Amino acid sequence: MDYAGRLRRMQAALPENKLDFLLVTHLPNICYLSGFTGSAAALLISGRGATLFTDGRYIAQARQQVRGASIVIVSKSPQVAAAEWLIAKRKSAASRSLFLGFEPEVLTAGMHVRLAAILRGKVRLCSAPPLIERARTVKDREEIHCIRAAVELGATLFRVGRKKIRPGVPEVEVAAAMEYQARCQGAEGMSFPTILAAGERSAVVHGRASAARISRRGFVVCDFGVILAGYCSDRTRTVHVGKPTQDARQFYEAVREAQEAAIAAVRPGVTAAEVDEAARGVLRKRKLAQYFTHSTGHGLGLEIHEAPRLAVGQAQKLESGMVVTIEPGAYIPGKWGVRIEDVVVVTSSGCEVLAPSDKDLIVI
Repeated sequence: MDYAGRLRRMQAALPENKLDFLLVTHLPNICYLSGFTGSAAALLISGRGATLFTDGRYIAQARQQVRGASIVIVSKSPQVAAAEWLIAKRKSAASRSLFLGFEPEVLTAGMHVRLAAILRGKVRLCSAPPLIERARTVKDREEIHCIRAAVELGATLFRVGRKKIRPGVPEVEVAAAMEYQARCQGAEGMSFPTILAAGERSAVVHGRASAARISRRGFVVCDFGVILAGYCSDRTRTVHVGKPTQDARQFYEAVREAQEAAIAAVRPGVTAAEVDEAARGVLRKRKLAQYFTHSTGHGLGLEIHEAPRLAVGQAQKLESGMVVTIEPGAYIPGKWGVRIEDVVVVTSSGCEVLAPSDKDLIVI
């Protein structure tokens, strides 16, 4: 990964945003800029360079992973240590006030108070725009390679799920088999707790695997993903246990048609809302729009949910290199639910579906 290049671009953005320093405390952002994956760190960026603050648990790890930044090992909160280090350097600086940007979505109110007390007005805290999140929206070649590998590994787990899904089997047993297979194939972990929702529970959008047993007839929603080399995958497939009724087949086909329409709409220059409408419009024609209760998709990468968000009112335009999920669904409480999801990469002329597979309704 081009950590040095990422840091240089972030340094160049500081004066454009009237900042002298940027304090990065969101761990995925720290990883994106420096390669560090520890659980406690702060990255202080200035026009002259970058310094990573972490504690003694990560001496060896920081030396192995960090690129483009100096390392300071501390015995206190990394954020506090960064502020103290900065104020010590401030003594020899010019008399004008300096501006330290912080990540408003991450820094707690309590930590803000502590940092302000340390800086004592000599360095002013100010809310920074989402500079790193914007940069992370468009993936480079290495990132796409990592995401592709994660999606391909994740896709293999569905084979395990299909074999385990049987009437009377607890949902958690199916999920456990899939997660065990993920670990055996080298996954660092799951992107999120596996969703395995059968029968009436298939109408629960985020129905995490429970002790409930799979019924003799009904849909089973399987939503799963892995983390590989730090990058996430996300995939959803819905199967039917027992012979489906004509209504069930039509319901499934409506969602599949909506997903295919949204995928076909993905290309550079279209807005996130337009992709969402492509899926929503299909379900509207089928009189199912009221049962589509979430967005059509989201970006993913170092985190399972990143920008852009494919939803109503989202004016952000898609760009080549963005990676998004396409996952429309429909859910009738007390009856059933269906969701189908793939990860796509926006290309110069459209998009590429990662690890494509047949999406005909599978009957078990």
